[in-house]
Amino acid sequence: MRTSIATVSLSGSLTEKLTAASRAGFDGVEIFENDLLASPLSPEEIRARCADLGLTIDLYQPMRDIEAVPEDEFARNLRRARHKFELMRRLGTDTVLVCSSVSPLALDDDALAAAQLSRLADLAQEFGVRVAYEALAWGRHVSTYDHAWSIVETAGHPALGTCLDSFHILSRGSDPKGIEDIPGEKIFFLQLADAPLLAMDVLQWSRHYRCFPGQGGFDVAGLLQHVIRAGYDGPLSLEVFNDVFRQAEAGPTAVDARRSLLVLQESIGLAPLPEPVVPTGIAFAELVTPDAEPVSAVLGALGLTRTARHRSKPVDLWERGEARILVNTGPSARRDGTGLAAVGLESPDPAGAARRAEALLAPVLPRRRAPEDAPLDAVAAPDGTELFFCATDRPELPDWRTDFETLETAEPGVGRIDHLALTQPWHHFDEAALFHSSVLGLNGRESVDVADPYGLFRSRAVTNSGGSVRIALAVGPAPTEAETRAQHIALATDDVVAAAGRFRAAGGRLLPMPANYYDDLAARYEFPEGELATYRELGILYDRDAQGEFRHCYTRTVGRVFFELVQRDGGYQGYGAQNAPVRLAAQHAQRPVR
Repeated sequence: MRTSIATVSLSGSLTEKLTAASRAGFDGVEIFENDLLASPLSPEEIRARCADLGLTIDLYQPMRDIEAVPEDEFARNLRRARHKFELMRRLGTDTVLVCSSVSPLALDDDALAAAQLSRLADLAQEFGVRVAYEALAWGRHVSTYDHAWSIVETAGHPALGTCLDSFHILSRGSDPKGIEDIPGEKIFFLQLADAPLLAMDVLQWSRHYRCFPGQGGFDVAGLLQHVIRAGYDGPLSLEVFNDVFRQAEAGPTAVDARRSLLVLQESIGLAPLPEPVVPTGIAFAELVTPDAEPVSAVLGALGLTRTARHRSKPVDLWERGEARILVNTGPSARRDGTGLAAVGLESPDPAGAARRAEALLAPVLPRRRAPEDAPLDAVAAPDGTELFFCATDRPELPDWRTDFETLETAEPGVGRIDHLALTQPWHHFDEAALFHSSVLGLNGRESVDVADPYGLFRSRAVTNSGGSVRIALAVGPAPTEAETRAQHIALATDDVVAAAGRFRAAGGRLLPMPANYYDDLAARYEFPEGELATYRELGILYDRDAQGEFRHCYTRTVGRVFFELVQRDGGYQGYGAQNAPVRLAAQHAQRPVR
């Protein structure tokens, strides 16, 4: 189906918004009145600009407080409407959105509302315009879609139909099944938005917290199915009021928006896409650094061995068991200190994974490689992390490790990457969650809020079904502070006490934890004699749930990266979230090693 986006959903000038929508692949736009009023372009110039960009103007919005008012007020409304209809003719658009009235002058009189909307439609018809009447969830007398449709049906005017908005319908808990009783040709427009499930005033909820489909808690797909069954064949349009989106760069937001519509259409069978190829493991994590010595010292103390070096690039491979870390000292690493730049994902079908990613608008990354280098498909995640689709030790497919020359055999030992934690730019959190679930096929867990000494971290983990791929996405409280973009690599161990002891004996520096934490731990749990004293000495944290136990500790930070040693016992699937505030406070108290 055709796709559209309201200009209010994006940041910037009207010209910037139109350009972003076009580049993201939208077919049309809704022009929000405030964007037009603030634009230096005339309506004719806006119309021409849209045509040049391949965009249609699908809706002009909104007209407010029109219906069910005293006659003298309605006469003024018709005068205002005539001006808007003339403007729409200049813009080249034929549908206007009329919101149900919130005016204190509005009367609770459906017959009057129907009669006045019919007169408005008479005037609109003279200009070749259709009127789409929408129930605002906070409308003074009309606040549900079925009530709005009843008024439209009573009016019985060919130029009057209804506009359905998923937020207004689902935020009130209305049953969308009744949409199927509305004739498809009388649904003049469809606006889509998701939202987190919040207990708050619906107006504030709408104005600040809407998000794109798949990023919130509403069943937008279910609503869309009812609309399609009713016979609607117009555009799927996004109208999202969101404080973050209105401050973020328009281009990436528009791409995120269109990706959400592609996934939404796929979910109900409207847009066939390449099947998801769920990663089965983490092949490697790649660190970039201007100085390999500090991070190499940490890796060595963690028990990893520098086993190989890339034939043509300044990249070393460190290994212990299936835990593999690449250390890249190339030119791209010269600015920010040590950082996690790329992740290799084990894929059952790397080419299929890349096709899926490209179909969902993930930027495909060009690779400079020597003729003998293994071909690897790679895409960029929203935060810029490079994701490589890998096939390790599978003879039928190219193996990335053939690019490396062996230096040394790794020490025997079991090891793997338990999870990766990626702190997102403040405006990419919802986009990242949708990206990892839709592009990579990972399952998103519930978001959690974690207290930081200087604000609040929001975190959400995405995993495959077996837990062999775990990525924790987080957004920090202070977008201007580099330290809030810290990333970490968690290495699995079957004995965290022994692993922490070896790390410290090898010269590694563990992150110390406050004594108050262990006093509280003693109050909450019973431990065998001496166990808690060992945890206190090594800075080991502890958590427990109904499935099992979790023990973990942290290294000091190197650049923007630190490491975690984790021991999972039983069926524990979490990440020690209740310990995160203590860890964050301890990290704030330590100056990172550059």
